[in-house]
Amino acid sequence: MKDETKIIAGNWPARDTTPATTINPPCYKGSTVLFNCYADMQKSRRGEYPGISYGTDRLPTQRQFEEAMRQLEGGAVTRVFQSGIAAIQTALMAFSGSGDHILIVDNAYDPGQRFCHKVLQKKYKMECTLVPPNVGAEIERYLQPNTRLILLESPGSITFELQDIPAITTIARQKNIVTLLDATWATPLYLKPFELGVDATIHAVTKYISGYSDLLAGTVTVGDRYAEQFAEFYKLMKIYTPAEECYQALRGMHSLAVRLRQHEQSALTLAKWLQTVPLVDEVLHPALPCHPEHHIWKRDFRGSSGLFAFTFKKDYSETELAAFIDSLALFKLGYSWGGYQSLLTAAKTARATPSRYAGKTVIRLSVGLEDCDDLREDLEKGMGMLT
Repeated sequence: MKDETKIIAGNWPARDTTPATTINPPCYKGSTVLFNCYADMQKSRRGEYPGISYGTDRLPTQRQFEEAMRQLEGGAVTRVFQSGIAAIQTALMAFSGSGDHILIVDNAYDPGQRFCHKVLQKKYKMECTLVPPNVGAEIERYLQPNTRLILLESPGSITFELQDIPAITTIARQKNIVTLLDATWATPLYLKPFELGVDATIHAVTKYISGYSDLLAGTVTVGDRYAEQFAEFYKLMKIYTPAEECYQALRGMHSLAVRLRQHEQSALTLAKWLQTVPLVDEVLHPALPCHPEHHIWKRDFRGSSGLFAFTFKKDYSETELAAFIDSLALFKLGYSWGGYQSLLTAAKTARATPSRYAGKTVIRLSVGLEDCDDLREDLEKGMGMLT
């Protein structure tokens, strides 16, 4: 069954069909779960009860969304969290401990990097090292005897460098190092990390999977090697995600394939047009042949999403950039991405490792579902404010 069909007709856990069968699942809410008998309660205390014992024990709506994601990703275990950063933080803690060494690609989600440096490193005495965002087999030179985990994000969601994932995971598996990959940009439709040797994937469900900019959620899906370890850690932490968010995420997933096709088509159309604009210097889109890691994208990815960036030839002042950005009608200012409405951010990106975009203002576009010609005209009008 193709993924596009699976997200519509997947075999999720059985639904409560009383009093009538509905297409969408019920939205289960509650703290107290009643046992049928004392023997079941005793099994729960011993960790032998197969059912749900309490509200934090993943109520049915949450379990249905988790199963949908697990099947789509092809992993062994999926757990959902209250945000993408919560998913990153929990995965990092589940697979590392005091005295461990962690490698982080320098284009990984910035709040995740800060968590590594300000919490894991300072509070729990781990060592965290940043590596180049386009790293491949040369990651071996950064390994230490106590390296336990590698956090990847490919492509990064600001400057869109890609890592050579199979080269990294091959080395990591030989040394029993856990690899985590934030694959939010590609979604489970356009990248299959477990086929590339990754141990666990992270998705900000807030973005494309939800699609409507109205919820916060994240997931971690783990392969066979570490599934039990992660599930036990999750259970120990008593994490849960409210039923409404899981319901909305599952609903958004059903339209993911058709939305993503439109995001991809419009973004590529705009990216190719921007390459012809005299004011534009570089267009940062992995699916364009000019991208430095395009060969990796072509080998590993099945498509591209609606998020990319560009730089100007001139280093415009804040006043000039404000004139351009504030004149836009369709591209709204907002930090998130992956929703139906087009968004824009602009900033100089600092890197701890050498960057091909050092000192440049990166204009990031999250291309929504508006008509592509209207979006192009909006950018044309804005660039008319620049000289």
